[in-house]
Amino acid sequence: MIDYFSSNLWQLWLLVCLLCLVLELSSGDFFIMCFSIGAFITTITAAMDMSFTGQVVSFAICSALCIFFVRPVALRYLHGHKQRVSNADAIIGRIGVVSQDIEAGGFGRVAIDGDDWKAQADNSDVTIAKGDKVKVLSRDSIIITVVKA
Repeated sequence: MIDYFSSNLWQLWLLVCLLCLVLELSSGDFFIMCFSIGAFITTITAAMDMSFTGQVVSFAICSALCIFFVRPVALRYLHGHKQRVSNADAIIGRIGVVSQDIEAGGFGRVAIDGDDWKAQADNSDVTIAKGDKVKVLSRDSIIITVVKA
């Protein structure tokens, strides 16, 4: 039995490769995939009758090289540089109706899609009356900055 495993170690490395692929499905960060690639390359070296020590060294080197060189490229390609936008940031650029006068240098309220936001005018010298339409310029926490539309 031991003779069979020692002469067919490539099957063990292939099993490690497949196990790592299955584990990668649950993580999705391309880290375990690097070990799968290392195990696959070691499967090839084991099939060419390399010693067990050589196989372990091959696995370690290939996995480390994959982590440092292939993983960053894969993450950049798969995840990209998308800027994450919160749902609250989605109101920037929207048009709303003033539900409470926005006093000059002060605050008021603006209704946008059924939500009522605390608002301030972009120009602090301007008063915006109730019922006027405004455009949202920015958001700072729960206060939006608007300009008359």
